[in-house]
Amino acid sequence: MSDDAYTVVGDRGSMTVFEIYIKTTPERLWEAITSEEMRRKYSFGVGTRSDWTQGSGYESSVPGVIEIARGENLEVDPPRRLVQSFTALWSEDVEREGTSRVTWEIEPVGSSCCLRVTHDQLGATANNELYGGWPMILSGLKTLLETGEQLDTPGSLRYSGAQG
Repeated sequence: MSDDAYTVVGDRGSMTVFEIYIKTTPERLWEAITSEEMRRKYSFGVGTRSDWTQGSGYESSVPGVIEIARGENLEVDPPRRLVQSFTALWSEDVEREGTSRVTWEIEPVGSSCCLRVTHDQLGATANNELYGGWPMILSGLKTLLETGEQLDTPGSLRYSGAQG
């Protein structure tokens, strides 16, 4: 898939916005975003640990295998909005990009939810690895919540069997 497949607003990489509709409740969607175990099922096998309070930190990794990201929970408003700083750690190239911001917004729509994920405060020439995984992560999240199953694409399963 080319870089052109992603929604980019402004200069290349300055902001990406993804919007997806999921047949679930805001509470269940919030749980999927903040549960380390659920997160592993749709985010390349990577769990995210935090106490999910404003100002607290978080770490995303496969312990003993790879560190993916860390940051701060800047705004926590369950089950509607989560704003996080994001520092990528999986390679020297992405780590050099510095800190960006990810905003998760949940809006009920009938018996479903609209999830909007905005990844912004990226440099104008940001490495596309910083935002290129979002379509697969969000597809995995939707699949998990609507069917109870995990995607079995190679990227989705990247670290699912890894142990440290």
